[in-house]
Amino acid sequence: MKHRIFHSLQLRDRLADYAARLQLGPAETERAYQWLLEHDAAFEETSAEGIRVSICSVDIETRIDDPAARRLYALLKHEIPTQLVPMMGLNWPTLKDRWLRIWEQIYNIFINKIPVHAIRIGWLRLGGAKIGKGSSIWRHTEILGVNNLSMGDDSVIAWHCQVDARAGLRIGNHVAIASHVLIIAGSHDLAAPEFWSVSAPIVIEDYVWVASRALIAHGAYLERGCVVTAQTLVSKRVGAYKIVGGSGAKPMGERPHDLDYRVGGRGLFTLLH
Repeated sequence: MKHRIFHSLQLRDRLADYAARLQLGPAETERAYQWLLEHDAAFEETSAEGIRVSICSVDIETRIDDPAARRLYALLKHEIPTQLVPMMGLNWPTLKDRWLRIWEQIYNIFINKIPVHAIRIGWLRLGGAKIGKGSSIWRHTEILGVNNLSMGDDSVIAWHCQVDARAGLRIGNHVAIASHVLIIAGSHDLAAPEFWSVSAPIVIEDYVWVASRALIAHGAYLERGCVVTAQTLVSKRVGAYKIVGGSGAKPMGERPHDLDYRVGGRGLFTLLH
């Protein structure tokens, strides 16, 4: 099984820190990490950024025989801001996961069309979403992985967006995500005959503006105050206050650094949104 979710870069260089946290010797931690790599519980891939390290996105902790490797995998999975897919079977994690998926599909089919903020936001919060004060998700926007969505204060996701939070999605304060934006948590391994899934968390910091029909792909990290212009694909880190657009999300300028405004996505005049 090679379904995987991105953890970090150059993890091998930090194994001494993990050894201290696990109270293991450096050699034992190195051996545990190597065990994970050899048994498809962890993965290393070479990229322009360095060595990308992912772990199995299906929670296989209980299937790991080696005690030290099992402890290392458990530590790595808790550092990723999402709940991994459970090992399916007659167990509580599977039942909980299936219930959450039914809960979000009811939202996507019925609840997201109700013109009352409180009902929609309340439904999402009951499903595990963390949504701050004054924030809103407007009607006809679909949410996947509702329990992995975290949204700060005074932020808005507008009409007809598709928001995939299955790999973990953190949205800050005063964020404006315009209509018809796609936020996609993952893809598939095009080099594998088995069509394994690949995914990565997405972070959108305070005061970011994502314009209409942009696509925010897995692994994107949008730093404070940056702007993604309309119909732009972003799958990388965008620096603070930078404006990017066009093919390859090229730099187009820079915003003021003293941003101080309210998005106002939830109020009397947006009641029917």
